[in-house]
Amino acid sequence: MIFRSTVESDLGRSLPLLVADPACATMTADDYTRKLAGREYRPEWTWIAEEGPDGPPLALAVWWGAPEHSEPGALDGFFVHESVGSAVDRIGLAADLLTAAHAGYAGAGVAEAPEYHVFLPGDWRDRPAVAAALTWRREAARLAGLSTALERLRYEWTPQDGLPEPSGRLRFRAEPDDEVFVGILRRVLEGTLDSGSRKGAEQIGAERQARADVAFYRDRMSGERSWWRLAETPDGEVVGFGLPSHNPAFPVVGYLGVLPEQRGRGYVDEILAEITRILAVEAGAERIRADTDLANVPMAAAFERGGYRNFARRLVLSAG
Repeated sequence: MIFRSTVESDLGRSLPLLVADPACATMTADDYTRKLAGREYRPEWTWIAEEGPDGPPLALAVWWGAPEHSEPGALDGFFVHESVGSAVDRIGLAADLLTAAHAGYAGAGVAEAPEYHVFLPGDWRDRPAVAAALTWRREAARLAGLSTALERLRYEWTPQDGLPEPSGRLRFRAEPDDEVFVGILRRVLEGTLDSGSRKGAEQIGAERQARADVAFYRDRMSGERSWWRLAETPDGEVVGFGLPSHNPAFPVVGYLGVLPEQRGRGYVDEILAEITRILAVEAGAERIRADTDLANVPMAAAFERGGYRNFARRLVLSAG
């Protein structure tokens, strides 16, 4: 079996593998072609398994990345040809393809195998077809080194959900100094329920994680730096922050936090409301997206109170 990244001439051979699948509902042949044109998908980020150059590909894996980036950001999905009938063979072929791609990325300087993001309906466990399509993919991903699973709730706000009015409990101000945000993000990491931020702080320290977060939202997301806000009491005491942002597709809540000593007073609702107002008014958002960990119950409750609707889930499989 040959495992390799594709070239432009492989497009016609690859597209037939992109069949409707309940665990890859966001990826179709048309979607792939559109994102290929926009450089979110690229031939070198698409890998195939083939028995020889004359036969059709037996498996296909597609990684996504922002158009301006030189490395893939996440595995979007993978498919195995229907002729590979048994589950064992399907899992083995997909695992070998992912393993080969990970080795290729490592050789090109990618520090860690990209995460696998699976977009699922909120009730996916109650849908046998979705659960079955996901099960063999999870096993293939595990065998390829993506063994750590994190489930996240996906939320959405639209103008029909109503724009929250300021309560007056907090005031918000722009702050041009990145160092101020580094300082407050570092403090917010204490006791955070966000698994990604907590893991990063444990691995590299709170200071470096805070700087990485500021750099990510400033340099890698397409939201405006001028949208960032510090949250203060009327007498000027800082209680938290909000970083409204924008990903390649939608305005997003981004990042918000409340200082440990200020938690439990409902300030998260005020900060989320301000983020929503900024994105709706300054950015003209007709739709705002947000994710939070399934285990982060307080943040999920804040989204519900803030008029956000839980419309789906995201399963993130990573190398740990």
